[in-house]
Amino acid sequence: MIVAAAQFAPVPLDAAANATRMAGLITEAAGRGAGLVVFAELALTGYELDGIAAAPDRFAYAADDPVLAPVTAACRATGTAAVVSCPAPAADGGPALASYVFGPDGALLTRYDKQHLYGPEKAVFTPGRADGRCTLGGLRIALATCYDTAHAEVWERAAADGCGVLLASAFHGAAERTEGYAADTRTYGLHVILANGLGPGSPGPACGLSGAWSPAGGRIADAGAGTGLALADLRERITLMTDPAVAAVPVVECGEPLVDVRTAAPELLVSEIREDPAGAFAFLRAGVLERLLRAQGALPDGLRLRLAEGYRPPALQRRYFEEYTDELRAAYPEWPPARLRDAAGRYVSPPEIAPHSAGGAVDLLLVAADGSEPDMGTRLNADPEESGGACCTHAPGLSPEARAHRRILGAALSGAGLVNYPTEWWHWSYGDRYWALMTGAEHCLYGPKELST
Repeated sequence: MIVAAAQFAPVPLDAAANATRMAGLITEAAGRGAGLVVFAELALTGYELDGIAAAPDRFAYAADDPVLAPVTAACRATGTAAVVSCPAPAADGGPALASYVFGPDGALLTRYDKQHLYGPEKAVFTPGRADGRCTLGGLRIALATCYDTAHAEVWERAAADGCGVLLASAFHGAAERTEGYAADTRTYGLHVILANGLGPGSPGPACGLSGAWSPAGGRIADAGAGTGLALADLRERITLMTDPAVAAVPVVECGEPLVDVRTAAPELLVSEIREDPAGAFAFLRAGVLERLLRAQGALPDGLRLRLAEGYRPPALQRRYFEEYTDELRAAYPEWPPARLRDAAGRYVSPPEIAPHSAGGAVDLLLVAADGSEPDMGTRLNADPEESGGACCTHAPGLSPEARAHRRILGAALSGAGLVNYPTEWWHWSYGDRYWALMTGAEHCLYGPKELST
C-alpha cells in the first residue's frame, strides 16, 4: 500500500474549511495511488489550544459530526482511508486529542486518543489509555500523536504487537525533532509515516517536513516545508500468508458446506478456463457465496463478478506452492529458505493455511455487460516477477482506469465482508485465517477441507 502524509496550514478554528481542504488532499493522494492518508495533529481545527480551551464543547467533534462529512465522502469516493486528528468528546470528561481512522468506505475503523499530553495540552485534554491499532491493506498499524513518540514504551509495544508501521500525527516546530524519527525507526524496526503540522499554532509555528522513514533506508519521503503530500510505498510491510501470525490463528470449524456456485447461484458468472474435470474450482463455502451475491448487488450497473477459482484441493495447493518455490529457487539460487518461502507466499499460500483449500477464498474478475473484462492493470494470476509488482492491489504506476476498476471491485467485496490479499488484486476471502487476522476475529471459521462428490 502507498501511504501519504498530508501537509497543509489549517485555518484556525475553522473545521468546515479544513475538512474541505482535507477532502481535496485525500482525492489528490488517491489519484497518485495512495490507499491511506495521514493528517497532522489537530488538523481539523489547527493547533489552537487557547481557542479550544475557551469553548471545549464547541470544538469537540464526534466521528459522525457533519463537519467531517467531506472527509468521509472523499474516502468513499476514492476508496482511500484517512487518519484525522481533532478534539473529540471523551467518555470520562474531555475533550480528548483524538485520531479518527476512517476506512475506505468512510466508516470509522478505530479511534486513538493521545496518551502523553505535552505541557499546556494537559490543561485542555484528557489523556487516552488504550493503544491505537488497526489493519489496512495488509499493514498492521500503530497510531501515535506527537509527544507519544518521545516515549520508548510506545514504540516497544507497537513492535511487540506485531505492527510494521507507525502513523504519527504531530505538531513539531523544529526540523531536528522530525529528523529524530530516523533513529527511532532503526531502533524499533518500524516504518514511520509522519504527518507534521504546517504554519501557525498557539505555541508557535510548525515546520512541516512531513515524510516517511524505513529501518534500512532512513528518510524515504519528504513533503518539504510547504503544502503537499509525501508518499511512501510500504508493500514490503504487508503481512504475508507466510507470517507466523497467520498460522497462529486458531481454527474453529463451523461445518458450513461447500456448494457448487454454478447450480447454487446461476446469477454469478463462472469462468471455464480451469482444466478441472471435477469442477472443484467452482465450489465455495456457503457463507462466501452469500457475500459474493451481496457484493455483486453493490456493483455499478453494467458490471458483474466472474469467479475464476474458488476451492482448491489441498494436494493441488501443495503442488502449486512447491512448483512456484522451485521456480524461485532456480531463478535466485542465493536466496536462503526463509526468503524463498516468503517470496513464494506473495503469490501462492503455504498449503497448511491456504484459504482456497478451506473454501474461503475466491479469485474474481469484473465483467462488463458486453462480456469484456475492464482493464485491471495486469492479467489475473500475474505473478510479482512477471508484473513488476503491479499485481499488488495498491501498486504504484497503475493507469487511472485500472485503479478505478480495482477500487470498484474492492468497494463491493470489502463492503460484503471479504478481505483482500494485498499482493493479488483478484484474491478475496472470508472465514479463513488471513481474514481472521485482518479483521481481528478471535478465530477463523473454515479449516482445510476435502471435497466429497
